[in-house]
Parts: sequence; structure tokens; C-alpha cells
Amino acid sequence: MSFPSTDPQPEQTPGLEPGGGVNPGDTPPGESSTTGGVKREQPDLPSAGANKAVYAVILGLTLLGVLTFVGYAVGLIGS
Repeated sequence: MSFPSTDPQPEQTPGLEPGGGVNPGDTPPGESSTTGGVKREQPDLPSAGANKAVYAVILGLTLLGVLTFVGYAVGLIGS
């Protein structure tokens, strides 16, 4: 099964001059202003205490992992 091309066809594009150029008034604006009026609320940031708790948990898990590997290495050397 063959699907038709979805690429624009230059010969069917309105306002396009031979060679691919356009008239000065035919170009679209540089930036779209469709989202200019939308106000987006920023999410509330977590408190400093919550951040410190997360850092403490990550640090604790990291230390636990390091101690596990150190203990395993000491066990290999001692046997």
C-alpha cells in the first residue's frame, strides 16, 4: 500500500514565486503570539526542610552502599 506524500508541493503553495522565493508581505510573522495571553502558574517549591530530608536520605543510602562494599572487600581480604 502506498501513501501519498505529506510534504508541501511547491507548485501548489500559494504566494510562492518561481525558484522558491516569496513576496515580502507573504511571509508569516517571526514569532507566534497565540500563547501570549496564557498565564501559567509556577508550582510551589518544597520547603528547605524537605530538601534537607531528601539530601539526608540520599546521603544515608550512599553511605550504606559504600559500607557494604567496604565490608565485602574486607571480608575478601581477611579470608
